[in-house]
Amino acid sequence: MPAAVLFDLDGVLVESEGVIALVWQRALAEAGLDVTLPEIAEHFTGQPFGGVLDYLHGQHGFTPPPGFLDLLEDRFNAAMSEVVAIEGAAQTLQALRNAGRPFAVASNSERERLHLKLRVTGLADLVGEHAYDPSWVEGRAKPLPDLYAFAAGRLGVEAAHCLVIEDSVVGGRAGLGAGAELWGLLAEGHPHPDGAAALQHLGASRILRSHDELRRALAERGLLPPDTET
Repeated sequence: MPAAVLFDLDGVLVESEGVIALVWQRALAEAGLDVTLPEIAEHFTGQPFGGVLDYLHGQHGFTPPPGFLDLLEDRFNAAMSEVVAIEGAAQTLQALRNAGRPFAVASNSERERLHLKLRVTGLADLVGEHAYDPSWVEGRAKPLPDLYAFAAGRLGVEAAHCLVIEDSVVGGRAGLGAGAELWGLLAEGHPHPDGAAALQHLGASRILRSHDELRRALAERGLLPPDTET
């Protein structure tokens, strides 16, 4: 039985990808660069901010004009009010808390936005202090394993004894690199950067389609009581 559960945030606990994609698309268009939403979904999702800018420079020769980054920051923060929790996410976290099972969130989101997303979706109190971003590990974001290893350590366990719940190859690679077991959660009705085949090819041992399925699977592994309400 795993000692703890480590969750990605975007696409696993909250729905923000669609909101963020539109902010990127509109800001880039105003700066003279047309990027499609499918391209944004494929190459931006799950990436740290610097990784997106590197991609834009390498693929499109794009250099942010003066004031672009400040504008983008303001628009990202304003758009956070539109972020919602994925159906069943709160029930999953509450069930783990009721069962006394440790869990944490490890996200490539910037720290302020990470906590803002948790607050506006009503998940902040459930997650508590165990919400971590790359600034905790000197900016070494996913797909590097450092963030998941750090989150596990803050829970007092080794990452090799943890279960990582992810929806992207970028995040999944980080979890596996830290030595954790990987499950893919691809909640239906929400955009995800990668599909089931990509996550299974990477090494995910299970693919789940909802938080109801996730809670049942956690009960099968002994992390939740068998009679946990789904």
